[in-house]
Amino acid sequence: MTPTRRRLLAAPILGAGAALLATPRLARGQATLTPVRFCLDWSFQGPQSCYLLAMDRGYFRDEGINITIDRGFGSGDTPVKVSSGAYEFGVGDVSPVMRLRMTTAGSDIVTPFVLQQGSPVAAMTLRRTGITTPKGLEGKRIAAPETDTGRQMFPVFAKAAGIDASRISWLSVTPQLREPMLARGDADAITGFETSGVFSLMAVNVPRPDIVSMRYSDHGVTLLSTALQCRRPYAEANPRIVTGMIRAIIRGHLDAFREPDAAIAALRRRDATAPADLEKARLVANFEFIRTPEVASGGFGNLPMPRMQAAIDTIREAFGIAAPLRAEEFYMPQFLPPEEALRFAA
Repeated sequence: MTPTRRRLLAAPILGAGAALLATPRLARGQATLTPVRFCLDWSFQGPQSCYLLAMDRGYFRDEGINITIDRGFGSGDTPVKVSSGAYEFGVGDVSPVMRLRMTTAGSDIVTPFVLQQGSPVAAMTLRRTGITTPKGLEGKRIAAPETDTGRQMFPVFAKAAGIDASRISWLSVTPQLREPMLARGDADAITGFETSGVFSLMAVNVPRPDIVSMRYSDHGVTLLSTALQCRRPYAEANPRIVTGMIRAIIRGHLDAFREPDAAIAALRRRDATAPADLEKARLVANFEFIRTPEVASGGFGNLPMPRMQAAIDTIREAFGIAAPLRAEEFYMPQFLPPEEALRFAA
């Protein structure tokens, strides 16, 4: 673990409530559960099955939480819902959260936990289009929902890859239409999480070798990815709940990593039409972005503050945002559970 995170775990900034953070499953004997509304980043697919598995196995209840989990409509939509108070917690790509925090007066949204340090955000196309490099996207039609992280962060990608963003024609579509439009030739490319786009293209009978994926991270974009988000006043008033959410989410992901069939079974209990083999492949692929070398060696939450600051600065510079944001004001790892709960043992 990084020394920075250890110091933060020991920091007394939460007052008397901080002592609760060191007590795993303190709420197990409580008679009353705390209701929590939790919004995901996308529809129920393989990567989202980890949260459903945690719910089915009672991991949120172990923390004194009566969880309600709703599907999401893109990582750009989730922080808006959390900021409005419609949900106590959300999960999604952290870049739109940073942007919202820096551009919305009075915003108090924070992240206490970055689950996914590797970024799966990409622009995807098909070989038949002849697009092989990011520059080849100029003059082309890109389909994506307006709340899609890939679309919202495209200016960052464009700046890093030397794309003239003014030459992109955006097609605003619903999530269900994005991949079919590319497959039919109604769009030249799409943006989104690679784990969503690639496998959804395969689901509409596009062979994997025909898919060209250009990850933003491969072209010099310094981004983090999926993170838990909530409002700072809620976190400070409910430290046990925040830590309990993190611990339950980690347990669900560890179980899904070791037992992917169980995770997909949890998914199919909500949607019996979900293709088990495809969603399992999507789930397994997603762990490439979760079990990074940093997490494999130091556990979940092994994220130094300077790396968070670099990600914030990338967003700020790419969008020309004047207001600064210090990582310490946005990233709050003092809510993480003890180190033994953070280990990623295969």
